[in-house]
Amino acid sequence: MESKTTLLDQMRHVLRLKHLSISTDKAYVPWARRCILFHHKRHPADMGAPEIRAFLISLAVEGQRAASTHHVALQALVFLSRHVLTQPFPA
Repeated sequence: MESKTTLLDQMRHVLRLKHLSISTDKAYVPWARRCILFHHKRHPADMGAPEIRAFLISLAVEGQRAASTHHVALQALVFLSRHVLTQPFPA
């Protein structure tokens, strides 16, 4: 019986392999999850710049998040794209 590794579990695994702290894990993984849920469980590999921009704008405008929170969410998505999905971050 094979167990299916989720994308977020893969992200946690890569965070560990890169020796990043547990606090980074606790900060990055929830933001990746929120972005996926924001786009109705769409896979991040299928998202482009407009989808990422829409998520970040929603944080700034509707969520009324601080700039530092916005930056952490952005860095989480950059990490997911570059190190987990191994594709360039959509600019």
